Amino acid sequence: MTESITVSQASRTAIDEWLKRYPADQKRSGVLEALKIVQAENGGWLSEELMNAVADYLEMPRIAVYEVATFYSFYNLKPIGKHVIDVCTNISCMLRDSEKIINHFKNRLNISVGETTPDGQFTLREVECLAACAAAPVCLIGKKYYENLTPEKCDAILDELKT
Repeated sequence: MTESITVSQASRTAIDEWLKRYPADQKRSGVLEALKIVQAENGGWLSEELMNAVADYLEMPRIAVYEVATFYSFYNLKPIGKHVIDVCTNISCMLRDSEKIINHFKNRLNISVGETTPDGQFTLREVECLAACAAAPVCLIGKKYYENLTPEKCDAILDELKT
């Protein structure tokens, strides 16, 4: 018999602090933050077992947690690289050749969009909008924006992150 995964004490403490914002009978209102907390503790991704543990902790149907986790792009349902490269492909970036940027990252990292390098360093993703249209094309890595991208700038970014 396998042991079920539970939300860690540290995560429960953080979730409980967040839940103080809501009426006691509305614990499900904290699902977004609860998922963020357990995802951060799990190296940046959510397993099915962790989503189940959140659902159980918040006393809500598991399917409701899955719906949230699969709707929002800031939840990762599989392991991700140390550096997640989100490249905007919305209209402003597209018009400024974001496809060229995506292709450069793909070729340089030898992965496709949605994949992680074998060494676990980089995950490449296309995103709908990063709200930096004036500086298109752009990407977001961690909490840092990289603007007015060119293949040469992409190479410099990757070289910097590898060190």
